[in-house]
Amino acid sequence: MSEEISTETPNQTDRVPLGDRELAWQVASSLVISFKYAWAGLSYAFGTQRNFRIHVVIGAVAIALSVFLHLSRVEISLIGITTGLVLTLELLNTAIESVVDLTVKQTYHELAKIAKDCAAGAVLISALAAVLVAGALLLPPAIALLQSTLR
Repeated sequence: MSEEISTETPNQTDRVPLGDRELAWQVASSLVISFKYAWAGLSYAFGTQRNFRIHVVIGAVAIALSVFLHLSRVEISLIGITTGLVLTLELLNTAIESVVDLTVKQTYHELAKIAKDCAAGAVLISALAAVLVAGALLLPPAIALLQSTLR
C-alpha cells in the first residue's frame, strides 16, 4: 500500500514557541519549576486542544450539577475522578500526537496513524465511561427534581 508523502506542511515543532523550555531535556531544578512545567502543559492543552476545552466544560458542569443536586461526597468524588481521568487521557493523547508528529515529521506512516488512533480511542473510552457514571449518578436526582417541580 503506497501512500503519497507530503512534506509541504511545516513541522509542528516549528509552530510551537519554546519560551523558557530550551533546556527542557534537563531535570527540573526544583518542585516549583516542575509545577511550572506542568501548568505550561495544561495551558498549552487548554489553549490549543478543542476537545480538552470541551471536556473541561462538561466536567465542570457535571461537578456543579452534582453539588446542586446534593449528591453524596462519594458520588461527587466519582464524577470528579472520571472527569480527571478523561482530562488526563486527553493530555496523554496530545503528548502522544506531538511525539508522533515530531518523529514522522508530518509525513504519513501507518504506525503513526495507529498510535494516534489508539490514543484517541483511549480518550473516547474514558469519555464514554464518564458519561455512564455521570448519567447513573445525576439522572435519578435530576428526574426526581423535575418531577417534584412539575407537580
